[in-house]
Amino acid sequence: MTDINLFGRVFIEAQIVALTGLHIGGSGAGLEIGGLDKEVIRNPITKRPYIPGSSLRGKMRSQTEKILGMRQNNRIGQVTIHTCKTPTEYGANGGCPVCHVFGVPAEIGYSGPTRLVVRDAELDDDSARRLSEAKTDLLYAELKTEVAIDRVTSAATPRTLERVPAGAVFGPTELVFGIYEAADFDRLKVVVNALQLVEDDYLGAAGSRGSGKVQFAGLKVYARARGSYGIVLEYKPFKTVQDLSQDFSALKSWLVQTIPTV
Repeated sequence: MTDINLFGRVFIEAQIVALTGLHIGGSGAGLEIGGLDKEVIRNPITKRPYIPGSSLRGKMRSQTEKILGMRQNNRIGQVTIHTCKTPTEYGANGGCPVCHVFGVPAEIGYSGPTRLVVRDAELDDDSARRLSEAKTDLLYAELKTEVAIDRVTSAATPRTLERVPAGAVFGPTELVFGIYEAADFDRLKVVVNALQLVEDDYLGAAGSRGSGKVQFAGLKVYARARGSYGIVLEYKPFKTVQDLSQDFSALKSWLVQTIPTV
């Protein structure tokens, strides 16, 4: 059995700003409004919409797989992801960036620890107040009606989507990245690139029809190292993902000094 050594963790915090209306769907069980086909997911206690960490993480993974041209070879539920099929493909020092960062199914016995954890992002207090004062169609949300056209009969079928309006801010969300070996310092760049890929694509549903454009803002980076884990070691803040990406070489050098792996 291989020993697992956690040398430290890197934390990235960021606000998620909805630049267009945002729809991340709920179960459909808790809202009964005539004509509403898809409602947003909400905190059952506060009733505020939120962005599940699983939604953001899944989008980061899918975009990374696409940009790297990874084989989609493992169906899980309604989605298909890339999964390394052999220990050689997975690799040890280096290896597959997707499977090391985002993990593989539990039944794959040769994998190591998943590096990336992504937290839920709640609608922030200021956005909740502004949306309440604006008296939106629904609590903290707007309604967008779309029309689907049958290509054979030309029949029009209206459908109504609930969205959190543009300008709403979620978070801060927290991304936690574990350092288990020296190669993980380079793998952190996969996470930074994935955030940029999400900005350039969309989050949630109906992205090809205008919804889901987001921006990560007010980023903070800090670390905790084994041996002094109770101490938060802060790096400089960043306004945008682009700023963080451009500074990555300096950040990596700081992390190598901050989180010793030998």
